[in-house]
Amino acid sequence: MQNAARNYAIVTAAYWGFTLTDGALRMLVLLHFYQLGYSPFTLAFLFLLYEAAGVLANLIGGWLATRYGITRMLTVGLSTQILGFGLLSMLDPGWTATLSVAWVVLSQGVCGVAKDLTKTASKSAIKVTQAAAKEQDNGQLFKWVAWFTGSKNAMKGVGFFLGGLLLQTLGFQGSLWLMAGLLALVLLGVVTSLPTLMGKSKASKSARELFAKNAGINGLAAARVVLFGARDVWFVVGVPVFLYSQGWTFTMVGGFLAAWTIGYGLVQALAPQIVRRSADGLSAEVPAARLWSALLALVPVGLAVAVLMQVPHLEWVVVVGLSLFGVAFAVNSSVHSYLVLAYAGSEKAAEDVGFYYAANALGRFFGTLMSGLLYQWGGLLYALLGSAAMLLACWLITLKLPEEAA
Repeated sequence: MQNAARNYAIVTAAYWGFTLTDGALRMLVLLHFYQLGYSPFTLAFLFLLYEAAGVLANLIGGWLATRYGITRMLTVGLSTQILGFGLLSMLDPGWTATLSVAWVVLSQGVCGVAKDLTKTASKSAIKVTQAAAKEQDNGQLFKWVAWFTGSKNAMKGVGFFLGGLLLQTLGFQGSLWLMAGLLALVLLGVVTSLPTLMGKSKASKSARELFAKNAGINGLAAARVVLFGARDVWFVVGVPVFLYSQGWTFTMVGGFLAAWTIGYGLVQALAPQIVRRSADGLSAEVPAARLWSALLALVPVGLAVAVLMQVPHLEWVVVVGLSLFGVAFAVNSSVHSYLVLAYAGSEKAAEDVGFYYAANALGRFFGTLMSGLLYQWGGLLYALLGSAAMLLACWLITLKLPEEAA
């Protein structure tokens, strides 16, 4: 158990370092190019390959982590992120707008692969370390997952603030060089601290076997697509651009998004105290996923009504609404992250997690695309209506989730 806890702590710390730079990168790109006058759709387009690359990276990453070990895939993910930072730092202000966008999209695609290779490897390590410790207490698994996920998102929030601060003090290129250097230190720690073959097992031999997951994981994957699409459809472009249009400065926008993400992460970490748990790990947790999906869907509906009626102090109504959304979304996300590991087998946990987070990446891709399109077509109102529709679909899907392990 001691070695398992040690490995869990090392993986968590490594992912903190990765997430800190990943959050900073998002703010760097978003604020830098918005300042240059890019439209909401173009801003969303900059992140599309980043999100799309994650679909394939998760699937392949889960299979590779099972075949070659989680530590090796974590190392590949961190190295790929450093490469992506290097490519972005080569961006030349003298290039045409078309060439600049193409270069950023390509570089972001590399970073998208890095993010999802690292995420799949890191989250798979939780299941593997629990199994290695012969610790089959589902309550302990929920706590480990919740703390990992919550602390990671809190670190992403710090990264949002760091990105704005670095852009203002070091500029675009200098910020990327500094983050690449910090990530190289994290990579060194992983290589020297974790067992090389951790999580290595017999991988699936065919695509059919890889995709033939149990009903629980398939259902969660479908729910994850629309859950994260519902968040990003108004969070990626709509909220930052709306707040900036209301007179907020870049620092204020970045600070608010940082505070929101940190608070969201803290709620995720507290989810085991919020959600009633069961001895079998599913009979109370699955109904909780259904309840919190329904509650979450009510928030964008209420905000859409407020936007349609143009209530006074609309920007602050949106801020409060986004805060409520963050609480309900955090609990949803934490419960889903736990359930995928509860449904997954420990032998091929990396493949199960990779399949699940491929769906997560697909949802982010769809949400990011629609965020730019819907905001350009109808402002924040259309983005909120799109979010509400996706959350209704998420709730309907959770009604089909099994309450017993396969």
